[in-house]
Amino acid sequence: MANQVKDIGIDVKVPDTACTDKNCPFHGKLAVRGQIIEGVVVSIKMDKTAVVKRNYLNYQQKYERYEKRTGHYSAHNPPCLDIKAGDQVKIMECRPLSKTVSFVIVEKR
Repeated sequence: MANQVKDIGIDVKVPDTACTDKNCPFHGKLAVRGQIIEGVVVSIKMDKTAVVKRNYLNYQQKYERYEKRTGHYSAHNPPCLDIKAGDQVKIMECRPLSKTVSFVIVEKR
């Protein structure tokens, strides 16, 4: 199964290299579903996990204005994608892999 690439159901670029990670959506058995979020990788210091930062605007009804907000997501980092800090990535929701990890990186932009 390590040589075959699985179709994950969305239009993303498939990684060139293969991996043996069982939690890789392309080469393992991890199914993806739900939300798709784009952000920037802030840290890759954890083992096979990256912290992804997402900036968004939140509307304040009282003042009729938007405020800037930031969200941090812990996402599984498959070795076949070769992600580094500062990369623009697309993450997608999956089943919980640990206490804080419920997303997986599916594309490097």
